[in-house]
Amino acid sequence: MSEVYSSGIWKVKDGEDQEFVDAWTDFAKWLSTMPGAGTARLTKDIDNPGHYLSFAPWESIDAMHAWKNSPEFPQHMGPVQAHVAEFTPQEMELVAQS
Repeated sequence: MSEVYSSGIWKVKDGEDQEFVDAWTDFAKWLSTMPGAGTARLTKDIDNPGHYLSFAPWESIDAMHAWKNSPEFPQHMGPVQAHVAEFTPQEMELVAQS
């Protein structure tokens, strides 16, 4: 079984960084209660203000898809999206490490 990750590239609306981080943190706390979820992380681009990358490990692609397809997903994602100008979700698979 391969390692899989949910990931997102976020461009936050001007002046809404703290609100975004707060909403994302609440979202991540909910995510952590899902079966098969690991610890979610949010990183900030040092050289590009307002740009963030999030990622979370999952024990399987099925667990990740169950989370995304849960009826609660939109209500938890909505407050995060309220502070976002652009969002690109991704599903990633580990192919190498050292």
